[in-house]
Amino acid sequence: MVLSTGLSVNAVADDKPFSIAIHGGAGTISKANLTQEQQQAYRAKLQEAVDAGYKILAKGGDSLDAVKASINILEDSPLFNAGLGAVYTFDGAHELDASIMDGKTMNAGAVAGVKHIKNPIDLAITVMEKSPHVMLSGQGAEEFALTQGYKLVPANHFDTEQRYRQLQSAKEKIRKAESNTDYHASNGLGHNYQQSALQYSEFDYKFGTVGAVALDKNGNLAAGTSTGGMTAKRFGRIGDSPVIGAGTYAENGVCAVSATGHGEYFIRYHVAGDICAKVKYQNKSIIQAADEVINQRLITAGGTGGVIAIDQRGNIATPFNTEGMYRATRKNNEPAQVMIWSDL
Repeated sequence: MVLSTGLSVNAVADDKPFSIAIHGGAGTISKANLTQEQQQAYRAKLQEAVDAGYKILAKGGDSLDAVKASINILEDSPLFNAGLGAVYTFDGAHELDASIMDGKTMNAGAVAGVKHIKNPIDLAITVMEKSPHVMLSGQGAEEFALTQGYKLVPANHFDTEQRYRQLQSAKEKIRKAESNTDYHASNGLGHNYQQSALQYSEFDYKFGTVGAVALDKNGNLAAGTSTGGMTAKRFGRIGDSPVIGAGTYAENGVCAVSATGHGEYFIRYHVAGDICAKVKYQNKSIIQAADEVINQRLITAGGTGGVIAIDQRGNIATPFNTEGMYRATRKNNEPAQVMIWSDL
């Protein structure tokens, strides 16, 4: 079919914007503590992940499929705190969370506290597409997975030496703080649970998540997030990653967001949804909206982390208020940008 302008329908479709952004977590990412080999490894995996999603979009594929493809690669890498590289809980287990949102339908799916799902983002998508619910947790989520043909993996599938060392370091810091009577007295704290809650704010246990946002050629936005949670977390703690509006949000014609950081603050301040609300109701650009939430509102509240966000035109924002954030972006007909710090 040829339009009156002489352009074919396919040519018009090819001119439509499409883009993708991914992240591998924000936090204390020091240049001094990353060797050149480690930097190269992170950058190579981020490049692989963003390219996987981009290829789907370039062929006219769906934004949901692009998000899934990118996140799967990050979940299967021990470099990131999701899937294979998930951190340990205080008791030495792994509890994984994930969520997905389809901007076209406003449907969403999430899982929390799963222990035997190789790729939690896949199960979140299945919850969205095959169940009447939005969020399933723990054993119930895994029972649902079995009804959908999933094979459970053993708990030790997620074990890595690096994360185990991080757990031991975190527990040692917790033990020292809890045995410090001067610390207790000066803060008026006499209960270990209260003490531990304060420690999570002081020690760098709270970072690490992976996510992706995408705009396809049909104008559909999607966002997904997956995480192993917080190192040494207790009592079945769940952060923002599986919470729609906090860690993940997407709405066609507005924006898509995936977050990473200190989840308690992202839940309290409805970070992903707030960014999109500023775009929708205040007509702010995605860059301005994301910056206001991350570098103004969140910082004032004491929250740390970052987001990747994309609007209906394919514009991308990747603000963070930590030392670094693993991230990559790619727009139609442009090479990928792979970044760790503010100066790339």
